[in-house]
Amino acid sequence: RSGGFGRSISCCLPLRGPSTSPDNITQQNSESAMAKPQVVVAPVLMSKLSVNAPEFYPSSYSSNYTESYEDGFEDYPTLSEFVQDFLNHLTEQPGSFETEIGQFAETLNSWVTTDDALQQLVELIYQQATSIPNFSYMGARLCNYLCHHLTINPQSGNFRQLLLQRCRTEYEVKDQAAKGDEVTRKRFHAFVLFLGELYLNLEIKGTNGQVARADILQTGLRELLNALFSNPMDDNLICAVKLLKLTGSVLEDGWKEKGKTDMKEIIQRIENVVLDANCSRDVKQMLLKLVELWSSNWATPENDPNYFMNEPIFYTSDDYEENGTDLSGGGDPSLDDIDDEMDPEIEEAYEKFCLESERKRKQ
Repeated sequence: RSGGFGRSISCCLPLRGPSTSPDNITQQNSESAMAKPQVVVAPVLMSKLSVNAPEFYPSSYSSNYTESYEDGFEDYPTLSEFVQDFLNHLTEQPGSFETEIGQFAETLNSWVTTDDALQQLVELIYQQATSIPNFSYMGARLCNYLCHHLTINPQSGNFRQLLLQRCRTEYEVKDQAAKGDEVTRKRFHAFVLFLGELYLNLEIKGTNGQVARADILQTGLRELLNALFSNPMDDNLICAVKLLKLTGSVLEDGWKEKGKTDMKEIIQRIENVVLDANCSRDVKQMLLKLVELWSSNWATPENDPNYFMNEPIFYTSDDYEENGTDLSGGGDPSLDDIDDEMDPEIEEAYEKFCLESERKRKQ
């Protein structure tokens, strides 16, 4: 209480008044000699603190996200809000996936008990994975985990089946999307890259317990690449390059196991685009670099420690800069509009590249 600590102090201080005057000192001393000794009791400080009080956190403290739903979903009025909150959290703190995905899935199993709820869950994750930059990988990991840990299995389809159905909806309009307006193409590209991440991360368990990739996604990616190359606008081609950098090695291994030559056909398609398509010079250079990557068995400095030792020799943008042509876009701006045919330098590099690629194939 206010002033309590001050009152306790005042009890211990001598009081001034008539009894302390010089004339009464002798009388007081004689009386005190006959009085019983007084026991001085130390003041007791009263506190309102309690061992049962809630924990205190500074305003800047950020507790573990799981604490917000460790008691279930009682604080969330709707499934949508609960799921969206977690998806936003993963977007901001992707490193928390391993420690928090288990609790998230456990709570979902208590909530997602109807077909409609499961469908809503699939749609929320799909939208996050195809609308938030760089969430496609995390979304694919999340989908794989829920495929194996959600207990609901309605007749209308489990989580994985509904997810693939949702992807098929976008897949069926691939040709229209690839030639649509800029906004439509951008949405299509996000779907393509998410499907690529699903192909790499979605694990299908066979009857004998072995884990395999979803073959249906392999087939789907092949057709998506066809749609992109059939409409060789710059952004479509850039999307194709991103997809092949992401999945090319795994796709080719899968096709080789089945005796297929799909990747060689894709590379031939790229070479035709470089020769004939009316795309920008920079994009043509990106395509050439991709074919170069393929010819080196998808080796990069990140996955091959001997990359710089066994790398074949090709012309680079630096070589062209020495000849007065800057392929990075920083050269003469008047050259930017000359896209209807290959520049002589690019054509020369392309011919050398084709010879080197042919030599690699024969080895």
